[in-house]
Amino acid sequence: MTPTTTTTSRLLALLSLLQTRRDWPGQVLADRLGISHRTVRRDVDRLREMGYRIQATMGPDGGYHLDAGSELPPLLFDDDQAIALAVALQAAGVAGAGIEEAAVRALTTVRQVMPSRLRHRVDAVRFTAIPGSTPEATAPVSPDVLLTLSTAARAHEVLRFDYASRVEPSRVEPRRVEPHHVVMSRGRWYLVAWDLDHDDWRIFRADRISPRTPNGPRFTPREVPGGSVRDFVSVRFKGSESKGSEIADAWPCTGRVVIHLPAAAVLPFAGDGTVEDLGPDRCGLEFGSWSWVALAATLGRFDADVEVVGPPELKEAFGLLAARFAATASPA
Repeated sequence: MTPTTTTTSRLLALLSLLQTRRDWPGQVLADRLGISHRTVRRDVDRLREMGYRIQATMGPDGGYHLDAGSELPPLLFDDDQAIALAVALQAAGVAGAGIEEAAVRALTTVRQVMPSRLRHRVDAVRFTAIPGSTPEATAPVSPDVLLTLSTAARAHEVLRFDYASRVEPSRVEPRRVEPHHVVMSRGRWYLVAWDLDHDDWRIFRADRISPRTPNGPRFTPREVPGGSVRDFVSVRFKGSESKGSEIADAWPCTGRVVIHLPAAAVLPFAGDGTVEDLGPDRCGLEFGSWSWVALAATLGRFDADVEVVGPPELKEAFGLLAARFAATASPA
């Protein structure tokens, strides 16, 4: 390793540490980096010359902290930070905040100044971002796992992995799939793939995937039902079934009710449902879900009287929920 490379790597490590917390004692920085306190002082001076505002406090407990500056200094990223930045900028395309074009330009600019090794890693991360109305709790996924899934999908190579059970995470099942697309939706990562053992399309949670090596042979890509991965994932999340190349982007259970609330109070929470104004204190709502019981439970969140217009299955689901809630409320 050349002296220039050593210094650059050390500056990057120092800057990364300074960005993670407010105050760093000088000796702690020296210990973390495996260098002398004197070298820490010299590296801090180098970062200051590059435009970073680093304040120092004197004395036996003295240390350093990074302040915000009036100008944007040169940016340094380690591998994980670069991948995180690429993911965030790609996902901005569905943010709906009017920053899509700026995000594309920012990603292009950052990519141009990256070293070749890091640029290849960033280019390997390709995914489809699908907006969701109700974000789920995020589940962390290793950047290396995302790279493995994305690379296998782009190379059209059979992927082998262990898949953790949702109920018992310690129990895993080996899977062999033809990876089609990496998808980010509602705060979670998924792999859309053709399951070779079940001869069907599957959507796998990426945080439950532990890839095996090496990958399998190359395959000829299939077309997802309907031809659009966004539509396919949307259908599966709704609980609908695809038949062959056909998909029906609709909830399997759809009902109509009258809610004793003004339409303006219901509309913000209607999602993809349809709201009809029936007067100052009543509105109609046509709404869907993956099951009748789930639909009834969702409608109960409005905390108002509900009249079921149809179908009968929805009224039966309300009765089932009422019985369950009554049993729960009864003394043991």
